[in-house]
Amino acid sequence: MAAGAFALLASMGCFAAGSSASLLDLNQYRGRVVVVDFWASWCKPCRQSIPWLNDLRARYGSQGLTIIGVNVDAERADAERFQRDVPLGFDVIYDPQGRLAEQFHVQGMPSSFVYDREGKLAQVLLGFQEARRQQHESEIHELLNHKATP
Repeated sequence: MAAGAFALLASMGCFAAGSSASLLDLNQYRGRVVVVDFWASWCKPCRQSIPWLNDLRARYGSQGLTIIGVNVDAERADAERFQRDVPLGFDVIYDPQGRLAEQFHVQGMPSSFVYDREGKLAQVLLGFQEARRQQHESEIHELLNHKATP
C-alpha cells in the first residue's frame, strides 16, 4: 500500500467515530504526514503506544502531523471501554470486519503506517517498544520537515 493509500481508504466505506454517515476521506490530508494506527482493546502494547501518539499529535499537529486510529475490535463497546482507560486524542475509525486491516496486511497490534506529505508509505511500525520511541519520533519529525512538492 503506497501512493494510492489515500484513495483506497476513502473508497473502502469505513466510518469515522461519532458519525455513521460520514465516510473517511483521506484526500483531505494531502500535504500532511499521516499516521494510520491499528489498535485493539486487547492489545497491551497499545496502552503505551496510544499515549505516545497523543503526545506526537499535540506537539506536531500544527506542523502537519495527522494521526488516525483504526480499531479492529469486533464489538465497538470493547473499544469504547478501552478509550475510557486510555483516551485517544485523535480520530478513530471502527473496522469490526477487519477490511482495512486486511488491505494493510496488518501483522500484529499495534501497527502504524506512516505516510509522507505526498501520500507515499514511508514507514511501518509493528508493535511498540519504548526503547525505539525516540528513533521513531525522529523519523516522523524528519518527514514533517520535508514539504510536499506541488
